[in-house]
Amino acid sequence: MFRLRPEAPAASIAVEVEGRTVHVPEGASAAAAVLLAGLASLRDTPVTGSTRAPYCMMGVCFECLAEIDGVPNRQSCMVPARPGMRIRRQRGAREIHPDHLSDTLPSFPIPEPRSGGA
Repeated sequence: MFRLRPEAPAASIAVEVEGRTVHVPEGASAAAAVLLAGLASLRDTPVTGSTRAPYCMMGVCFECLAEIDGVPNRQSCMVPARPGMRIRRQRGAREIHPDHLSDTLPSFPIPEPRSGGA
């Protein structure tokens, strides 16, 4: 399914994909590292569990969501590979714990209802 272009630079960065070391060209994205690792899918959808793989490779489709260095829901096609990066498949819906929410989340005030006729 995925082949390197003949003029592609030689693999020079070691990243970890699903616990396995993969060498990728400098400048490759995390999604490209997943494809070079030979994985058929990168995530499962939360509702049906159907598999998804990188599709557009330019940040539009969100099919390449992955856990990168312990952070879930990253668009792997938009993240440049770095030496030692850990990429994991994202399985189902991620859990959100209230303790992990930032205190700096924006809040929007609810306007008071207008009195009088309008």
